[in-house]
Amino acid sequence: MTITTKKIDMQFIRYMNLFSRVTKMSAKHCFNYNNMVVFVIPRFAIERAIGRNNENLKQLSEIIGKRIRVVAEPAGIKDLKDFVKIIVSPIEFEKIDVHDTDKGKEAVIATSGREAKAMLIGRARAREGELREILEQYFGIKNIRFS
Repeated sequence: MTITTKKIDMQFIRYMNLFSRVTKMSAKHCFNYNNMVVFVIPRFAIERAIGRNNENLKQLSEIIGKRIRVVAEPAGIKDLKDFVKIIVSPIEFEKIDVHDTDKGKEAVIATSGREAKAMLIGRARAREGELREILEQYFGIKNIRFS
């Protein structure tokens, strides 16, 4: 079993402390994706973290000034599709296949059209880079391709 380390800087530590104060529970990790802060928490605590009528997420969003998402901590590669689906929502894709290559694991994301593919890649490949970094931290995937 390989141990993956997750990168975190002072700003994310502040976000996690704020998350803890608002929701009365701690996040395992947080990261940016598409100018949004995503908090990773244990699966059993999702409803509690969101709050009644999304109150906690609304409060966090107002304080931070960015959109907020909460995602369950993945238990393994079997959770990859659901994990990515929540992060990139509302963009939809058909499936994700993971292949072993000589350079490491590679994810192939099949999109339904050119617009979805373009939105996943982003201007100057910014979203693709963010997604690659997230998948490397959580699943050890080194490269992403879109089809």
